[in-house]
Amino acid sequence: MSDLLAARSQMAMSLAFHIIFAVVGIGLPVLMVIAERRWQKTGDPIYLELAKRWAKGTAILFAVGAVSGTVLSFELGLLWPAFMEAAGPIIGMPFSLEGFAFFTEAIFLGVYLYGWNRITPRAHLWAGILVAVSGAASGVFVVIANAWMNAPTGFELVNGRIANVDPIAGMMNPMAFQQTLHMTLAALAATGFAVAGIHAFLLLFDRDNAFHRRALSIALLVSAPAALLQPVSGDLSAKAVARLQPAKFAAMEAHFRTGTRVPLLIGGWPDMDKGETAYAIRIPGGLSFLAFGDFDAEVKGLEEFPRGEWPHVPIVHTAFQIMVALGTYLVLVSLWAAWVGWRRRDVGADRRLLVALALATPMGFIAIEAGWTVTEVGRQPWIIYGVMRTADAVTPMPA
Repeated sequence: MSDLLAARSQMAMSLAFHIIFAVVGIGLPVLMVIAERRWQKTGDPIYLELAKRWAKGTAILFAVGAVSGTVLSFELGLLWPAFMEAAGPIIGMPFSLEGFAFFTEAIFLGVYLYGWNRITPRAHLWAGILVAVSGAASGVFVVIANAWMNAPTGFELVNGRIANVDPIAGMMNPMAFQQTLHMTLAALAATGFAVAGIHAFLLLFDRDNAFHRRALSIALLVSAPAALLQPVSGDLSAKAVARLQPAKFAAMEAHFRTGTRVPLLIGGWPDMDKGETAYAIRIPGGLSFLAFGDFDAEVKGLEEFPRGEWPHVPIVHTAFQIMVALGTYLVLVSLWAAWVGWRRRDVGADRRLLVALALATPMGFIAIEAGWTVTEVGRQPWIIYGVMRTADAVTPMPA
């Protein structure tokens, strides 16, 4: 058990570090491209300066992310050899495609960085677009591999071993669309709000600064729509989890006993001995409706599963509540900014909105870390859900 805990802790720390750079690698090139396009249309040199600064940031964070991602690839083989032996023929396909996307991003990032005044403006803009598209594709392929771990398909179990592999069917698993959509929107929202929050904070002290105003407008153009769409993708993901991973769903909601018209819990702390959640706000029938679209639907509780197959309920439930709370805050701020803009008022002149945006700076990244905690801890004790336990996949260490 100590070997398992050490391996999981090391992998968790590496993933928590790497995910920040992966997220920025998806979101920042989008800001960069929008800034360059606005410069080409308006001739405003501030947009050109923004594009160049965000391009430098993309390059630096891309390099760090490449190194941290390499560490993860070594850890997969060194810490989880049994998992790679079983899953390699299936997840090898999305990881190979991620490699193609990674090198495409690297090539066109080089063209973008060194192509100023060397290629035509249209070609330069398209190089930036390809950086953004390949960055997003890289994230999509990695998340597809994780989605397969949550809803494994594309193989047959023969004498307890994976056989007759169909990697395409594995990539098209039932969780792939929901997880990739949710993660891509989260990356855009987190990066956009981080940039918006920084410039909003600086505008509090220099209200007329044109550089910060233009940066804020581009950041909100990316982050606000992503944040507003996120509850839709979250609902799709939750419904898929309720159907395909009922134990994880029960842990997310701290739902212990099977029943109908199950209330939705907001907050609360699970009491594992009593099988109850204290201090929670309850919305009657809310969980049944969110999971199955019917207020009277039956929702399986943790009591339906052997205790040894329960995820760590307090961690999963708390992380889920943090993710939802922070996501709700970003949605409300997005609606506020949209309302101010719709009334043709100056977003950069609304001090209260600037304060709210500044507070939102780290929230997208914290929500992503919490969401991945739900995904990974909630799948335990399985590394491949229903197929291979995490304890069976770790490298055994000599006593």
